[in-house]
Amino acid sequence: MENGAVYNETTEPEAKPPRRPPFGCPLRRLPGWRLPGKAVQAVFSFVAVICEEIVEDCSNCSGLYFFEFTSCNAFFLSILILCVYCTDVYERLGEDKVEKL
Repeated sequence: MENGAVYNETTEPEAKPPRRPPFGCPLRRLPGWRLPGKAVQAVFSFVAVICEEIVEDCSNCSGLYFFEFTSCNAFFLSILILCVYCTDVYERLGEDKVEKL
């Protein structure tokens, strides 16, 4: 018993953690064109926010403010979707709760 031989036969081997894909985003949750589409959407909406901030003077700013609101919301929502689907948040919340959100 002192050499540990008794425990070697009954102990289960340690399970290896599941292997994460490169960049940490599993393609099974965002298959096909959805992952690149969301990434492109985030980039374009960020560029729209930057372009809106460049405008210094406008005569009728209501359209510009609406554009700022929609582009900023599109950026944050696309980043949120990428974070939910590409991290462990999806498993923690569960598929049914993610669909409700």
